[in-house]
Amino acid sequence: MPASRVMPTDEAADLVRLVRDLSEKELAPRAAEAEASGTFPREVFRLLGRTGVLGLPYPEEHGGGGQPYEVYLQVLEELGRVWASVGVGVSVHALSCFGLVSRGTEEQRERLLPDLLGGELLGAYCLSESHAGSDPAAMRTTARRDGDDYVITGAKAWVTHGGEADFYKVMARTSERRNGISCFLVAADADGLSADPPERKMGLTGSATATMRFDGVRVPADRLLGQEGDGLAIALAGLDAGRLGIAAVATGLAQGALDDAVAYAHDRETFGRPIIEHQGLAFLLADMAAAVQSARATYLSAARLKDQGLPYGTEASVAKLVATDNAMRVTTDAVQVFGGYGYTRDFPVERYMREAKVMQIFEGTNQIQRMVIGRALAKGLPGTVTTART
Repeated sequence: MPASRVMPTDEAADLVRLVRDLSEKELAPRAAEAEASGTFPREVFRLLGRTGVLGLPYPEEHGGGGQPYEVYLQVLEELGRVWASVGVGVSVHALSCFGLVSRGTEEQRERLLPDLLGGELLGAYCLSESHAGSDPAAMRTTARRDGDDYVITGAKAWVTHGGEADFYKVMARTSERRNGISCFLVAADADGLSADPPERKMGLTGSATATMRFDGVRVPADRLLGQEGDGLAIALAGLDAGRLGIAAVATGLAQGALDDAVAYAHDRETFGRPIIEHQGLAFLLADMAAAVQSARATYLSAARLKDQGLPYGTEASVAKLVATDNAMRVTTDAVQVFGGYGYTRDFPVERYMREAKVMQIFEGTNQIQRMVIGRALAKGLPGTVTTART
């Protein structure tokens, strides 16, 4: 189980315990079968919406839970500990709501937020394109004004919940300027919108990832989020929070692998005693525990800056980098603890290892995170060095 944590309030501690119980009772029994069959767990998101989990970091006046990000991320960690696909899905759903909360009109919020935060609508986020990689400003999808509508044409790759979502937050080019990108709120049933077959991924197979195609999709002008040209700023503003979400899910995934490895090491015996009593294995487990706790401390430190309204972009990149690299190492070591059994599908640790890999890639690859951190250090921006001194 996760190490003891200091919660900001008793209410927050009760909330995290509630989600832990919900995860163990409702999510854990479904995870292995859904991942094996590639079944998308739509009803799980409705359940999480009805219990208030999907709206936790958003204001109560919009139907959210009004919780600090520090608490919300620990909830994500609990979800990731038992089912990484769901943890990632909740993080992506929150990201799809971010621009609506921060830049939407009252009419847009009133129309969409209650059902989004309540789980009746599931959100997705359309930013990446197959040719653009980590450079969103290079996108080619266009939105052309035509009377009272915009007409969107193009394709968006690697869309989490692609083909399953009810609502897509879409970035599209409205001018030839490099940053001439705008943001649109597009319903899943819009004419001309379609999903390719889901990608055949090595992990997170319960999470649908697909290319979304926009073939002259007409979107009413009142579905423009913010002003024309605001899209890249809206997208980038949400990425730091999204990186913290993935850091928390990766930490949960690593915690789940550690829990299973420790339990197995207690039960498995060699040379007449449990293998956890052999120093070589005990040291491996100790390093795994240290990696999990350091990842947790790193994402919580960044979340506390966010909750105080302080710059946290560099810290978010540090958290994403540390937590996902640690998750890859911890899940790989968990397979090693299980020995030959860890390489079979009879135990979940091989799935954990496959799931950890993509977390080093999405929400900005870890190479991109190193670029962000290095540039901040070069410019003397608030970050890992300056924050530690204050």
